[in-house]
Amino acid sequence: MTSEDAPNSPVLIGCAHGTREPAGQQVIRDLLDAVREHLGVEVSEAYVDVQDPKVDQVVAQIESSEDADEDALAAVVIPLLLGGGYHVYVDIARAIEDRPDVVAAPALGPDERLIDIVLERVAAAGIPATATLVLAAAGSSDPRSQADTEAAADMLRVHWGGPVRVGYAAGIKPSVAEAVEAARAYGEDMEVAVASFLLSPGFFQGRIEAAGADHFTGPLAPHPLLLEIIADRYREASGA
Repeated sequence: MTSEDAPNSPVLIGCAHGTREPAGQQVIRDLLDAVREHLGVEVSEAYVDVQDPKVDQVVAQIESSEDADEDALAAVVIPLLLGGGYHVYVDIARAIEDRPDVVAAPALGPDERLIDIVLERVAAAGIPATATLVLAAAGSSDPRSQADTEAAADMLRVHWGGPVRVGYAAGIKPSVAEAVEAARAYGEDMEVAVASFLLSPGFFQGRIEAAGADHFTGPLAPHPLLLEIIADRYREASGA
């Protein structure tokens, strides 16, 4: 699909973190292809780290809508991130600060639908309902990101029968491995499982799988609910 299919719709810029892992790169591209098909709008890919094109480069290439209509939006940046933090509030914000015709949507989470995907992955992995779950996020020193992860963990606790802990793949403590060790030290259950709270495979998923748990789950993408969340963020930000 191209912008000719929806001429009055702003471009959707899907902005992911970025990874060196080819499998992770392909998952994001496949997700954006599915978004393009789902919404019927022009979709561009962008990243805040590791990969090109960076989000500021993509925004700079978007044709301005100001000459045609001062109220029209040229693009909406959708953070393909499961929580807010530096990348959302600094990197993406800086990329659009000189473009009043480009807006940024909130991150994909917290959102109950993300927890629905987590629980699907947990069920598919055959994890016992009494096991301790370690919700494993990427990790950020930004307290806003940490708050979003804790909010997601609280959502998970509503639906999970056993204990729920939080662990981080990088940056801050407790690490995923430390959270697994702590669960065992406190005797919460004979089985400890790590529930990936990552969008796609890559270096961080590798840390989850090496954390020493009895079970682990895969990342959240692909999943139809992600298309719903992205569509909602786009429509809310664009007023469509």
